[in-house]
Amino acid sequence: MSADGDADEETGDAAASDAISPYTLQSEEASETRHAFWADTVADRIEARDPDEPIVVKGGISPSGVPHLGNVNEIMRGYFVAEVLRDRGHEVRQVFTADDRDPLRGLPRTLCDLEGNLVDLGEVDAGALGRNLGAPYTDIPDPFGCCDSYGDHFATIIQDSADALDVPIELVSNTELYESGEFDAVTRFVLEHRERASEVLSKYQDKVDADGDYVPFNPICEECGKVTETVTSVELAGDEPTVDYRCTDMEAGDQTIDGCGHEGTATLREGKLPWRFEWPGQWQLLGVDFEPFGKDHAEGSWPSGQDVARNVLEIEPPVPMVYEWFTLDGEPFSSSAGNVILVSDVLELLEPEVLRYFFVKDPVKARDFSIEHLDQLVDEFDRLEAIYFGEIEADEDERAFAERVYPFIVEAPREERIRLPYTFAAVLGMFDDPDLREDVARKEGHIPDDAPEWAIEDALDRVEQARNWARRTGNEFDYELKRTAIPDHDFDAATEDALAELADFIEAGHEPDEIQGEIYETAKRHDVDVGDFFAAGYRLFFDEDQGPKLGPFLAKVDREFVVARLRRER
Repeated sequence: MSADGDADEETGDAAASDAISPYTLQSEEASETRHAFWADTVADRIEARDPDEPIVVKGGISPSGVPHLGNVNEIMRGYFVAEVLRDRGHEVRQVFTADDRDPLRGLPRTLCDLEGNLVDLGEVDAGALGRNLGAPYTDIPDPFGCCDSYGDHFATIIQDSADALDVPIELVSNTELYESGEFDAVTRFVLEHRERASEVLSKYQDKVDADGDYVPFNPICEECGKVTETVTSVELAGDEPTVDYRCTDMEAGDQTIDGCGHEGTATLREGKLPWRFEWPGQWQLLGVDFEPFGKDHAEGSWPSGQDVARNVLEIEPPVPMVYEWFTLDGEPFSSSAGNVILVSDVLELLEPEVLRYFFVKDPVKARDFSIEHLDQLVDEFDRLEAIYFGEIEADEDERAFAERVYPFIVEAPREERIRLPYTFAAVLGMFDDPDLREDVARKEGHIPDDAPEWAIEDALDRVEQARNWARRTGNEFDYELKRTAIPDHDFDAATEDALAELADFIEAGHEPDEIQGEIYETAKRHDVDVGDFFAAGYRLFFDEDQGPKLGPFLAKVDREFVVARLRRER
């Protein structure tokens, strides 16, 4: 759960010593069944409560800016618990709330369009955002002009991310819950018991006085459209309860958003509960049985949330689970610093099942999502898959894990599938010719003679993904074979003789390491600088002065072409 719209509520908190820990996996009881998959442990705890069907798994996010890969943590953790419960025969709803009635508290430095292209604030109508600081996300115009509002724009990207990973979430707009009246009963109950609400919240927020006049409701000013926190009176009698308010300043981090001073009256549909009450209110309204959330809420909102649930709303909070954040190439995700990647970007680099695999790992361990070393993640997935099909040896724990999680991360287990090693696929990405890619893959033994056509097509799809990875990172595979014409070159006689001799060696048939060694020896025999000789090879094949390890590369390309190019014949 992300609640950046109410982030300032996390400050000035007093720790609750008797709060139940949400670290469900770190604190497994000795009496509990040991499972290979963490989601089974969580499912046991949900089942122990004997919940009504359908079981409701929830997550949520405040759509304040770029919905990056880090935000998908919550979707995927909930998904795997939902899938385990479905596998056990339960009906499950996975609900995901867009907390889009939260106010915009600051201008983001980076935004993105619906295609996932990042843009600076200066490339959109930033003035419209600046004029709407303090207003709910759904009341702010979409800076791209393609959706109904700022909030709807980023909620759409969240939905698209879930769809791309084939996760069936029900995206619920908080604004719609308020405007439709579905939140009326919960809001009215909190206001009816506002003295008790103040007493509970005062244990967690210094700004709330248990004996004061705190009112847990934030009206939206009818004059300026900003969310305000100053309620002057409450009228709950009759069919349409109201509050009177004064539009006052809002503190947002290190800045103040000015209120307009207007005094007015709002219904319960013309405002929102503060986050500390809204979150438990969602649990009650949606019948939530389980919710994962980041470690920030484990020490902040969760202790007060479960207290509010039990002692204000008089409900039992859902089964919790905290997940550890992960980093991107060793650094925290940051839209302002440009250290973000979207699901749409990742799926240009690897298959959806590989990304899903990343999230089946233990959620309580910190880890890095490294674009630079993406080949290692793909190799891990390929190993898991091979273990599942019994193609390689593995210890008992690895085998149990693979057998349990693999069916949850692929559309359907298919033993005939073909996975080209990722770095080998990157090498094939240097060739534009699809037929050449397939020929080389067959030559290297990665495509069996009897492979079904669908398996070959799927295998070769990885070539484009690996090629995109090479280009994005600028790594050793980021080169393009010049096959149609010989690049311009100017070699001296000694270099030409050495190239011709190397051509004879390759024509005779040798292994990659033997070719690599022969390049050195041929240069020495002809008194050609070794670096210059490698550069001559790169010039002929890539029109560059550097490139991948030359011997293994030449061994992978069809021999007739390599020999002819070294002799400058084609």
